[in-house]
Amino acid sequence: MHRMSARDATRYWLSRRTGNDLFLLYCFDETGLPTAELRAWVLERAARIPDLRVRVRERRFAFPEWAPRAVTDDQVVEHAAGPGWADLVAALENVVGQTLQADERAWRLHLMREVRDAPRGSQPATVAVLQLSHALADGRRAAAIARELFSASSPAGIDPGSASGLRPSPLSWLKDAATESISLAILPINLGRTMFRGLAAERTRRELAERTARGTIPAPAAQVPPTPLNRGPEPRAHAVRMLVRDDLRIPGHTVTVTVLTAVGPALARYLGTGDALAAQVPMASPEPDGKARNNYRDLAVELEAGEPDPRRRAELIAATLARRRARALHPLLTAPDRVTDVIPAPILRRDVATYPLDAVPETLGAHTVVSSVYRGPADLALAGGAVRFTAGFPAIGSVMHLTHGVHGLGDTVTVSVHADPAVVDADRYAALLADSLTEVVAALRD
Repeated sequence: MHRMSARDATRYWLSRRTGNDLFLLYCFDETGLPTAELRAWVLERAARIPDLRVRVRERRFAFPEWAPRAVTDDQVVEHAAGPGWADLVAALENVVGQTLQADERAWRLHLMREVRDAPRGSQPATVAVLQLSHALADGRRAAAIARELFSASSPAGIDPGSASGLRPSPLSWLKDAATESISLAILPINLGRTMFRGLAAERTRRELAERTARGTIPAPAAQVPPTPLNRGPEPRAHAVRMLVRDDLRIPGHTVTVTVLTAVGPALARYLGTGDALAAQVPMASPEPDGKARNNYRDLAVELEAGEPDPRRRAELIAATLARRRARALHPLLTAPDRVTDVIPAPILRRDVATYPLDAVPETLGAHTVVSSVYRGPADLALAGGAVRFTAGFPAIGSVMHLTHGVHGLGDTVTVSVHADPAVVDADRYAALLADSLTEVVAALRD
């Protein structure tokens, strides 16, 4: 068993209060293989992938651990989606509202078969949605897990016929007791380390402020007032839309910047105002922490919706993104992480359990999320059915009722919309975003 990092444990504890699972959609050509055989194919491959053979084991005084778990039939679920693409979308909206109990299972694969009118093909499709606990993976690691599951080659894992590591040790109770006893005994020490690192973090904060004022470190994003997209309560339903495109790779511009350049005007047209709109953009850490499964930082980026020239808007967004990335990577920004790393588990768990998730602050760092991940070449397959495209749906919540996923596979890039239908007309917004993407692409290619 492996101890969970504070960063991953936070995501696990948050999942008890609000949905934060990852949903990775892959659309494949339908093969006609009987579902029982398709399920057996998936389970055989999953049994070879270490990340799919674990569950969370909670502790009282220590941090949770990753415990071995055998892959079981109930982790592959077929849904009767209906014959058309619209039926698939409706079924998918129910799927993304589900939350895994990671102490029972940390992943599940949802299958919707014989889907007609799916993008990027004239024949029926099978849509597979890999649902992962956010404690298990961030976007980059999740894409790697999916690639192992759907790659043409066999996963580099264990012999699926072996039960090694899946049975608890006869002395596991003794280890459990020792772990809890040690964690309780060193709790006062960790409290002292937390206070010591907290004082150091405060000195670091002052130094960071001084360097920022001198201009040697880029300034942070300004806070922005909420919009109608940022007011509670917690969403009770989900709406998703997918824009599958093959024109978003433009020389001289990253896909992330191209999409951000289009999101600003789309939001402004939808809301009727372009004042101070900003997006939260997760940035993968260039040097992942080997102890944590989640290695990214959130950057706030102004969308420059008031700039009418898409080329100039793209330049401004790219420059802002570069400054925010430089600030996020500065060593002085890691001091709060060092404090979190030594907070005793019971205290961090209490903080997560009592944090006011439903309270919308007077100002925000961003109004929406734009999460962008390239998932590699389009050489994946599901039991012989070639992949067409991929998509993803960042979580919505009480403060952000609209998020965007940007996911590339080969030459295609899917821009996904995930919204609270009580707050956002998903059809209208998706149409505005599609038009804005077309305008931006035409301008940037000119």
